[in-house]
Amino acid sequence: MQETVTISDNNRAPTAFSPFEWMLAGRYLRARRKEAFISVIAGFSFLGIMLGVATLIVVMSVMNGFRTELLDRILGLNGHIIVNPIDGPLSDYAELSEKLKLANGVELAIPLVEGQALVSGNVGSGGGALIRGMREADIKSVNTIADGVKDERYGQGTLDGFDTGEGVAIGYRLASNLGLALGDEITLISPNGDVTAFGTTPRVKSYPVNAIFHLGMSEYDSSFVFMPLEESQLYFNKEGRVDVIDIYVDDPDAIDEYRTGIENAAGRLIFLSDWRNRNLSLTQALDVERNVMFMILTLIVLVAALNIISGLIMLVKDKGHDIAILRTMGITRSAVMRVFMMTGSAIGFVGTIAGLIVGIVFTTYIQEITRFVSWLAGRDVWDPTTRFLSEIPARFDYWEIGSIVVMALVISFLATIFPAWRAASLDPVEALRYE
Repeated sequence: MQETVTISDNNRAPTAFSPFEWMLAGRYLRARRKEAFISVIAGFSFLGIMLGVATLIVVMSVMNGFRTELLDRILGLNGHIIVNPIDGPLSDYAELSEKLKLANGVELAIPLVEGQALVSGNVGSGGGALIRGMREADIKSVNTIADGVKDERYGQGTLDGFDTGEGVAIGYRLASNLGLALGDEITLISPNGDVTAFGTTPRVKSYPVNAIFHLGMSEYDSSFVFMPLEESQLYFNKEGRVDVIDIYVDDPDAIDEYRTGIENAAGRLIFLSDWRNRNLSLTQALDVERNVMFMILTLIVLVAALNIISGLIMLVKDKGHDIAILRTMGITRSAVMRVFMMTGSAIGFVGTIAGLIVGIVFTTYIQEITRFVSWLAGRDVWDPTTRFLSEIPARFDYWEIGSIVVMALVISFLATIFPAWRAASLDPVEALRYE
């Protein structure tokens, strides 16, 4: 039975975006038996936009979380600026570190002895490890290490008395690999040992494990050993000197602003390198991957927009008779165009809002979802030994989420222009000629 509509009182054409136009657009969105295929296309368009927006939000939030977590862990353990000597060894490290602390923006200046050694414990060999010699006050001032020792799940022991004892602090993964617990001894083997008449002999020495830390980054937890500064100087034949001084500043992104002040405060020839140079390949790879993923996932929204176009074209073809009657009753071309644009835009708007909600909820509970999937699969689907971080990080960037929503709405709106223009261009005479 043909539905009848009333345009307005006195047969006047409705105004732009009038209740009549909204009502007509709403009727075109409702499914009827003979329009079932068109409604299916509209449903797929809705699902496509919803999944596209949700996937973009989840993936971009996880990638933002990866970048933030990796840089926080890297910068939390390593200095933002590294001071290397030019005119001689850093034998005046105690005095120099105090001078550097007075420079503008400098929070910490930590003398370090660094070296590599083979490690072994109760169970086999742990391979190579990076040995880092630090003073007790300095190691406690680095929050990443101090908090790692206090970690409720994996941290053990204490850093108190770190300078006075001969014990070391090791990562929990290294302790697990070597079968070590608090109080057990870890053996360090360095090729640069004592010099004898027969050449240099390897240095082998065992140290008690006084602390076990958890930094949340598998590479660090399985390869770092922290040793008292004076003991590391003796072990690596560097008595009275250090290798570098790590500087932590207020704003790691404003490194260039601190360089001049640090060089002037040093009062000697030094070479400065910063965290950007040391991690250039990592940050560039993360940025490239993030941009490429955004472009690839945007294709999901574009495919959904094509579904809107095809669905509206079929709707225009099906409603050609109705459009012709409305035109003869006084509906303008612009009114017809607005009706079909509102019909298509409604699909895009509802799909975008649904995708926004799904994306935010999924990202918020991503850890719980990961544990549920691991339970279903019967194994851990997130292996921290291959993915560096202990859990999936996620960080919302509300400007980015806003841009995703705006992009989806704009694409959905643009997708309605051509079908709406075809509807408005329909000739009533031609449409009714064979009726």
